[in-house]
Amino acid sequence: MWHDLFSVQIPIAEKVLRTIGVYALIVILFRLSGKRGLANLNTFDFVVIFLLSNVVQNAIIGNDTSLLGGAIGAITLVTVNALLNRWLARDERAVRLLEGKPTTIIQDGKMLTGALKHFALRPTEVEHAVRLQNGGAISNVAAGRLEPDGQLVIVLKPSEQNATHADVKRLEARLAAIENLLASAATEPTDGSSER
Repeated sequence: MWHDLFSVQIPIAEKVLRTIGVYALIVILFRLSGKRGLANLNTFDFVVIFLLSNVVQNAIIGNDTSLLGGAIGAITLVTVNALLNRWLARDERAVRLLEGKPTTIIQDGKMLTGALKHFALRPTEVEHAVRLQNGGAISNVAAGRLEPDGQLVIVLKPSEQNATHADVKRLEARLAAIENLLASAATEPTDGSSER
């Protein structure tokens, strides 16, 4: 029993290469499937993600079911992922190549149907994402951009934006000035009021 746990049944180099190959394949598949795959996962997307791990499991482990073989695969995955993230943090070209660039899908309160079709997004999904960001309605959005990670970032039209702290402070200062004027007007005697 202990021998089976720690006896790697395929060469370690093969296990590492299998793991890197499957990792690269999954990265390419997600890149080709586009931003929509990461933006709003629907039921079908979850099914694919759950099944994907089972589909590629044998490609990674081969005939090796040992604990040590699994540990080698896990260490390889984590290491490759960490190295890829460090590379992306330093190289803008790598980011554009592997992640893509932002795409505008809402402009001046209107959805760009060509962009929605390109990313297989339904208008109801975009409307829901806008509501989640307190955008209210699509007509309130000046611009909406789908980021490479699938996140929708919206910029509201100026008339729809919330007041900032500076706006509130200015209003408070103006209200205080009005209160002072009213208070001073109430204490000043009016003509004829003191003569009786």
